[in-house]
Order: sequence, then C-alpha cells, then structure tokens
Amino acid sequence: MRHWSSVVMVAVRAPLRVDLAGGWTDLAPFTSDFGGEVVNFTINKFVTATPDGTGGVTFSFDVPAGSGLGTSGALNVAKIAALQGIDSMELDSLAEASYQAETAAGNRCGRQDQWAAAHGGFNRLLFIADSVEQLPFEPAPSAKKWLHKHLLIAHSGISHKSGDIQNRVWARYDAGEAEVIEGLQTIRLAARTMADALQRDQRQLVIDALNEVCRGVDTIDPSIHDPFRPVIDPLLSSGTVMAWKALGAGAGGCAALLCNPMGLEKARAALEEAGWQVIDWQYEMSGVSTI
Repeated sequence: MRHWSSVVMVAVRAPLRVDLAGGWTDLAPFTSDFGGEVVNFTINKFVTATPDGTGGVTFSFDVPAGSGLGTSGALNVAKIAALQGIDSMELDSLAEASYQAETAAGNRCGRQDQWAAAHGGFNRLLFIADSVEQLPFEPAPSAKKWLHKHLLIAHSGISHKSGDIQNRVWARYDAGEAEVIEGLQTIRLAARTMADALQRDQRQLVIDALNEVCRGVDTIDPSIHDPFRPVIDPLLSSGTVMAWKALGAGAGGCAALLCNPMGLEKARAALEEAGWQVIDWQYEMSGVSTI
C-alpha cells in the first residue's frame, strides 16, 4: 500500500474524477442493504490546497465547485494531505478521513470521490457497508484511447447542490419506493458491464452501459436529467451522440457525452452554441500529490 510522504508547507493537489457507471450505489444505506459498485477514472483537473501558515489552507479549482466531478471529495483529500502529510497515513486512510470530514460538514455523499482523488487512475470500487474494496481493473489500452477520443466532458453552467438531490432520492429509498430500488440496481449492474467492456475493448457494451446508467437514473428521478435534455436530446436523436450521462448527482454541472466518430465536431459546436464549456482533458493516473 502506497503511503503519503510528509512534506511541510507545500501545496497539494488532488485530481477530479469522471464516474462512468455505478454512482449513487456507493451511498448508505444501499451499501449495507445490497452493496454498491462504481467504475471511474481521474482527469488532469485538480483541486489544490496550499497551507496558509496559520493552520488553515487556501484552495484553487481547475473547474467550478459543484461541477459533478467530485470537487468536494478532492478538496477534503487535498486539505487533509496538506495539513497532515504524515508518513503513517495510507491512501485509504486519507480517503476515509476525507469522507468523514465531508459527512461531518453535513454533506450526504458516498466514498467514490475520495478514493478516486487519493489513488488516481482507473478504479473499480466495491462498497460493502462502510468498507471499500479496490477490485483489479485495467482497461485495454485501445479502449482508453477510444474513450478519450470520443468522450466529451462539458460543463452546462447550471448550478446544482448534490446534497439536496441526494436527500430527495434517499428519502424515497427509505420509504421503500420500488422505483428507486430498481433504478439503483440497474445502475450497479451497469458498472459491471462497464468494467467488462473496457477490459475487453467491447465498445458497444460501453455504449450500452452508459445507456443503462441513464435508464437507472430516470427510474430514480427523471428530474435529475431535465436540465440537460434540451441540449442533449437533439444530439441523441440525430445520432451525433451515442450515449451520455450526467456526472455526479446530476441536475446541473457536467455531463459526459460519448460521440459518434463522425459527430464529434457537431456535438462540440452544439454544446458551445448552448453556452456549455467543453473541458479538454487527459487521463490522470496519479492520485493526490505535492506540487
């Protein structure tokens, strides 16, 4: 297990993540009732924490907070690493401390963001009750190249509060609503399909998995996708976009669009015309680190 190295008074950065499939299933009580599973990867966009010399830190963001890219999880990882960069802190311990800090602040969240920010790279994570297991996962190089070439990440400019969305959905789950449970099960199964598809470079299965995630989210709460539909639905209908998903809790922030090879420029132009910001990105294979 890699350990965090102690460096005094240096800036620390943690990468943001793109959740491909399984998001929502990393939250309690679903993790205790059924177990969750998530596939994600980190990109070269960061939250940077710099000690201010008074016991606090200042932050800088490569993308706006509330983007759906796990900024709050990365913020806490970077903050704790900057203030407590001790040799004995394993990355899993850092991730768990960051999760606890976020929940203590009143934000209902899962654990995928903190684990991604701490470890970086591609992750397949299993969530059983309060434990996190990193499953062996290495996408085929050809699949990673294809995904990078055809996946557009765009910020809608629509603000959202993930905590409000989470509270609404989980209140219905706690009430035993069958649609919410069915949607979460669909999303979890999509994570298994996604992992298998990327490892074997089965591109149609990647498309199918993203579509299943969208179906699951619509089953949970169709309003989560409503802010995106006026822009994305025409791209789907024309075949310009093959599949898509809201990133994070949705209802604003960023979306990931998997484009037809012949439709990349058309999709980019349509997003920019709608006032969305297309984010140029690369994979980030390292987790939290000093600058």
